[in-house]
Amino acid sequence: MERIKKTFVIIGAGPTGLGAALRLQELGETNFLLVEAAGEAGGLASSVKDEHGFTWDLGGHVQFSHYEIFDEYMDLALGKGGWLHHVRESWVWMRNRFIPYPFQYNLHRLPGEEKWTCAQGLLKASLDGKWQPKNFKEWILHTFGTGMAEAFFFPYNSKVWAYPLEMMGQQWMGERVAIPDLEKVLAGICLDQDHISWGPNHTFRFPKVGGTGAVWRSLAQRLPEEKLKPGKKVVSVNTNERIIQLESGETYEYEYLISSIPLDRLTKMSDRSDLAEETSKLLYSSAHIFGIGLEGKVPEHLRTKCWIYFPESNSPFYRVTVFSNYSPWNTPRPGRTWSLMAEVSQSAYKPVNGETIFDEVINGLLATKLIRSNDQIISKWHRFLNYGYPTPSIARDEILDYVLPELEKCNVFSRGRFGAWKYEVSNQDHSFMQGWECVDRILENDSECEPTLNFPSKVNGTYNRKKESRSIIGETSK
Repeated sequence: MERIKKTFVIIGAGPTGLGAALRLQELGETNFLLVEAAGEAGGLASSVKDEHGFTWDLGGHVQFSHYEIFDEYMDLALGKGGWLHHVRESWVWMRNRFIPYPFQYNLHRLPGEEKWTCAQGLLKASLDGKWQPKNFKEWILHTFGTGMAEAFFFPYNSKVWAYPLEMMGQQWMGERVAIPDLEKVLAGICLDQDHISWGPNHTFRFPKVGGTGAVWRSLAQRLPEEKLKPGKKVVSVNTNERIIQLESGETYEYEYLISSIPLDRLTKMSDRSDLAEETSKLLYSSAHIFGIGLEGKVPEHLRTKCWIYFPESNSPFYRVTVFSNYSPWNTPRPGRTWSLMAEVSQSAYKPVNGETIFDEVINGLLATKLIRSNDQIISKWHRFLNYGYPTPSIARDEILDYVLPELEKCNVFSRGRFGAWKYEVSNQDHSFMQGWECVDRILENDSECEPTLNFPSKVNGTYNRKKESRSIIGETSK
């Protein structure tokens, strides 16, 4: 079979791969190819419509942004009228009640004695600033104190990460965790006052129709048809000869390879067994996504809520999204049907029984009063994601600091949620911009062109304006 030469080959048509392809197209580069194993673009940001007419995302995705460029592409994807805009309402369910998120700023909602335990622990931690935490578990104790750690942070994070917290590093937090301001915490308790506006996603938007996947399907259509090959799985990468082979037998020779598949998978299928050995030490958790479609209107106590965290053991899920609140068109009969989406993590340290887990989810929804025993369930949908979250383990940075530069010596650039393995820059906007910025890095031969990969804290600390006057890809689709 003929070997086809391409300047750029991109593996994976999720946000990262599409970001790279769209940037190449914008810069006038025509000799590139984007290959995708699935039948359509989207990757982990895809959406599914089940047999009952309910739309589901592959996790609790929302659209918020750190980048002007990303926002321009979101507007291009669905137009100004294709979005619904929301003020975030996120909650914690524990002690048989709803507590606004962030938990640490809403301790007044706890039972009286537990308020004092949490406040006392924070006071002690604030006075004991001499020791330096060595892992995520110690960081929680150092930051929040024993009371809040045992009440919420230990059980919740163990649920979501599915690893012992002492195996995790502390370099990834940044904007992901609200560092407690002692005065604000005490004011909330004394004034019986909710604090709910923290975080970069306190407002967000969501597609009116089609779920998150609608965004990426639309952007994929901005590429010429011959540039995107869906249903094409890469089975080997020869970094020495710069050749990839597809399952179909097709081979492509590349000058530059941009990959968004999981880094450990990339190295395992490559000719670099030394790098495969290193990346086998990276940690990740799997995810079960459960969709529950129901008859009727959303209950009043959930009518304005977006998502809810669950630290307690009476439910297997760590988060539930009221998905019909994102868009009523996520259900088959808007206003007459509604939906919940629950997420359960899995790892070798936190096994899940696939035969019983859906029943456990339903029982958990009943135990946490999200549904009632007489509610009519129309649809039960389940998707297992082998790669759910890249775990920021203690050894992660050392591994990445060796493997990524070694690949780049061979003109292989691994980027994206699992391509770069950096949880702190793994949202859709981050992933898209990793692909976008990687193209600039290659063409400019300047690592400073990749701030998202190399300077996560800086990128997350501001709204990043574009540096050039430009018009994004034309207003026509194929």
